[in-house]
Amino acid sequence: MDFYQTDLSQLHDDLKNKKISATELTKEAFDHIKENEDQVKAFITLNEEAAMKKAAEVDQQGISEDQLTAGVPLAVKDNILTKGLKTTAASKILENFNPVYDAAVVEKLNNNGFINVGKTNLDEFAMGSSTENSAFFTTHNPWDLTRVPGGSSGGSAAAVAAGDVLGALGTDTGGSIRMPASFNGIVGMKPTYGRVSRWGIIAFGSSFDQVGWLTRTVKDNALLTQMISGNDEHDMTSSLKEVPNWAAQLNDDTNVKGLRIAVPKEYFEGINDDVHEVIKNALDHLESLGAIIDEVSLPHTKYGVPAYYILASSEASSNLQRYDGIRYGFRAQDVKNIEDVYVRSRTEGFGEEVKRRIMLGTFSLSAGFYDAYFNKAAKVRRLIAQDFDNVFKDHDVILGATGASTAFKIGAEIDDPQTMYMNDVLTVPVNMAGLPAMSVPAGFSAKNGMPVGLQIIGKPFDEQTVYNTAYVFEQTTDVHKKAPKLGGQN
Repeated sequence: MDFYQTDLSQLHDDLKNKKISATELTKEAFDHIKENEDQVKAFITLNEEAAMKKAAEVDQQGISEDQLTAGVPLAVKDNILTKGLKTTAASKILENFNPVYDAAVVEKLNNNGFINVGKTNLDEFAMGSSTENSAFFTTHNPWDLTRVPGGSSGGSAAAVAAGDVLGALGTDTGGSIRMPASFNGIVGMKPTYGRVSRWGIIAFGSSFDQVGWLTRTVKDNALLTQMISGNDEHDMTSSLKEVPNWAAQLNDDTNVKGLRIAVPKEYFEGINDDVHEVIKNALDHLESLGAIIDEVSLPHTKYGVPAYYILASSEASSNLQRYDGIRYGFRAQDVKNIEDVYVRSRTEGFGEEVKRRIMLGTFSLSAGFYDAYFNKAAKVRRLIAQDFDNVFKDHDVILGATGASTAFKIGAEIDDPQTMYMNDVLTVPVNMAGLPAMSVPAGFSAKNGMPVGLQIIGKPFDEQTVYNTAYVFEQTTDVHKKAPKLGGQN
């Protein structure tokens, strides 16, 4: 099965009408994964035996009209709990952790009969922008194996770009779905905070984390996001708002005539020339289709990264206290007393980046520095949200580049945390404000041929306008038809 030649709706019809069986499809997916996994390294754990068994069950039961993902192979980021299937968060401290329950999003997919092919690689505890911070190995970008796939959902993005699966679940705390989507030339959506349950997600920054999908097409993304959205009694931050059928509005009549697009001038400061050119062409294209484009200002954008790294690291410091070597996870050997268990288990179990953020967060929350750092950052967060509110009074969406550059070389920035953090300058403000945002393939760099992503930001709970804008752009360009050589078609 060449996933580049099909989509979710087509695959569902073929499975339902028995043109292909779930067993055949799943076997072909694993054959494809094994073919390129040595090069791409997208997966931490493959789930072959259980997946084949589930596929056989689906074939036996048959597939109903409303079971869109029944028999469809999909992948899950390895910080999302899967019952009976190892979930590591790409950390040594959880290397052998076997969850006793499923995350809410996985449970919804299970009820729909999806086939979980395996758990994808990420930056340890989702802390990073390149997947180089994984405790196990670095994932490679299918467009150029010497480059990073972005992070933290790098494994999920690479699996989709390599043609292993039609879609993979990711999480986005400060850009961790959108950045890999941009680097890999695919679609990545971070829904509004609260749209999707966080129950069963290994927490990094609880007021920022949101689950979403990486897919090849916009419509597939809309269908899959609808499936995992909605209120969950286990998650007090999940919204009670009704979940629309976003995909139903994506058709030949969808257009952008009269759509008011805001382009913040700050989103063009410091971005590479090759990215600037692609984004400018994308905006010109939307304007030619009838959209109205205005330059606006989001003045507090420049404070987004420092404020985010104080707030998110503070939450991480609190969330990661539970990994202490006592109840579960890695425990240091030859310890002398309880304090020794704590100190050595955490020292040996956590990677450098995770330790850096725990220390940063603990410092920001400490009594003498709380007002100077955490409190100030929280105020900046409010100002960033107000900037967005002001722009959205007169505009439908905000557009700009997803990342300031294309995918960089493996090893190029890993020793420079500051440069790495600044990569997220265009994505973190969205998480600060809890808004929906998507990266959609916009074109390719004239300098290195790598994909460039266009970021579309919407009003709270207005995923529909984001999807509509992305769909029109996708359908009126041919960027999404191109695939990396590794992906099969060219």
